Amino acid sequence: MREQEQETSQTGMGSPTDEELAGRVSEGETALFEVLMRRHNARVYRAVRALLTDEDEVEDVMQQAYVLAFTHLEQFKGSAKFSTWLIRIAVNEALLRLRKQSRWVSIEGGLGEDSEKSMKLMERRTPDPERRAIDRELVRLLEVAIDALAPIYRTVLVLREVEGLSTEETAEVLSVSEDVVRTRLHRARALAREELDARLGGPLEEVFSFHASRCDRVVAEVMARLTTS
Repeated sequence: MREQEQETSQTGMGSPTDEELAGRVSEGETALFEVLMRRHNARVYRAVRALLTDEDEVEDVMQQAYVLAFTHLEQFKGSAKFSTWLIRIAVNEALLRLRKQSRWVSIEGGLGEDSEKSMKLMERRTPDPERRAIDRELVRLLEVAIDALAPIYRTVLVLREVEGLSTEETAEVLSVSEDVVRTRLHRARALAREELDARLGGPLEEVFSFHASRCDRVVAEVMARLTTS
């Protein structure tokens, strides 16, 4: 709601598209970049969080990705969705951070013993009146299970099943072929076992949620960096 009100007050009309906003920012309406950040903060967070597990590091990479997007906005040609272009920048920054720290996990990485035990707790045996409580716990267990995946699988799973990117968009973000995306997604589902696959359309959408306070913090940090650069 806050984002919608802000867009309306700044434009005097209905919500403009991402591409329209990007064009106006490029033409000098710098303040509108905040609208773009607030629109995509949750998606960018999830994409980065799929690769990095340290929350401070995630926010740092997000901020750097936004600064890069702002300073290279003239390179956005509209041949892909703005969100895809932005997420690709964020994913590349996260991958760069991983490589610098030599923390890239082998393609054979999978679920650890503890996570496998956690997944077994997801049997649906609790009465319906307690479904809400179970869903909250399930989200926590799903996050544990997803975190246990190797980054190349975790990223594909989050982009495809949590963020809802198409195979084509995911391939573009990761700079791989669509066949590679399909293969990795299949492997990720297999590693997460039947419990994860059965819940892909439910509370999984709440995984790695990005709360308003964090949204405000990231936006404030990025806008401060842009105004002082």
